Amino acid sequence: MGYRQHLVRSILAIREQGGVLLKNGDRLQVEPILVGRDEKTLRELAAKHSIEHYTTDLDEALADPRWQIYADFLVTKARASALRKAIAAGKAIYTEKPVAETFEEALELAALAEAAGVKNGVVHDKLYLPGLQKLKRLIDSGYFGRILSVRGEFGYWVFEGDWQPSQRPSWNYRKQDGGGIIVDMFPHWNYILENLFGRVESVYARAITHIPTRVDESGDLYEATSDDSAYAIFELEGGIVAQLNSSWTVRVNRDELVEFQVDGTLGSAVVGLFGCKIQPRNATPKPVWNPDLAETHDYATDWLEVPDNDVFENGFKTQWEEFIRHVVEDGPNEFDLLSGARGVQLAEQGLVSSATRRRIDLPLVTLPEVAPSLVQS
Repeated sequence: MGYRQHLVRSILAIREQGGVLLKNGDRLQVEPILVGRDEKTLRELAAKHSIEHYTTDLDEALADPRWQIYADFLVTKARASALRKAIAAGKAIYTEKPVAETFEEALELAALAEAAGVKNGVVHDKLYLPGLQKLKRLIDSGYFGRILSVRGEFGYWVFEGDWQPSQRPSWNYRKQDGGGIIVDMFPHWNYILENLFGRVESVYARAITHIPTRVDESGDLYEATSDDSAYAIFELEGGIVAQLNSSWTVRVNRDELVEFQVDGTLGSAVVGLFGCKIQPRNATPKPVWNPDLAETHDYATDWLEVPDNDVFENGFKTQWEEFIRHVVEDGPNEFDLLSGARGVQLAEQGLVSSATRRRIDLPLVTLPEVAPSLVQS
């Protein structure tokens, strides 16, 4: 993801278009420095994409005043320590999710950034995708009336790695390495739910490891210690109930890898990452279920496709442009480290819910105070 979505489809795409358009009409060009562990790989990537700068020394890069933004796409276990270094160096922060392994650590990072006065952002890419942008327009227009519920299905079959190579790295299935579908997906569900429908007030989740053993990249059998599927109910402010299933052990029988159905008193919508279909109240059919007769009605034809009516760019690129404007001209930025901490809180409490088999209430998240000495550490 760091290579494809953030470097190639975002930073390099911005560079190729001539930079980020600012509100005064100027264009601000971007120049990246690649930081990684393998100098040979960095050198090859830099040559392939005409990037002048690369290094294996993160501390050296953070100490260089030329680089204003630290972008973190490390594995989760390594993220918090790197973010602390970048905050102490006074860099603006832009990071993938989850922002930390624990809610306490995520909240501390948000407080450290606030105390240090550094701008910060967390990737909320799915909100920028065409389907969810269309859904946002429907919500803002009042199309649904009173929203009642959200049903979501996400996932696909990830091969076990024996007769077919896995599509995901093996660490995703080891809890000790930061793996698990709740840790991976609940931060996404949090920002989608809270930005479209309302704050998540409680969670009831069941985490399962359906496939107990898998084969890693070296062909060795290993124990899958993290959850590969999660079934959850979220209660949102305003009385909306969201049911979301997340699974790496489900075969796809839907139009997209993730789909949401939103039902309201005046209409419903079925939304993927790109498509959006609606069925308003006054065009809703009247199903009559007769268990003695085969169903002949094609319910899929009762839905209307919402047209694009706009040009939707890559969501990662769009948010990158917004964050750069936030850094250089104080443009708006809703998706900060505190937002990222709320996502970690939901994942953490989802795991607690599964372990204790009970519904967990989620308190409002506010920034704690941080001692000035910690900001410099």
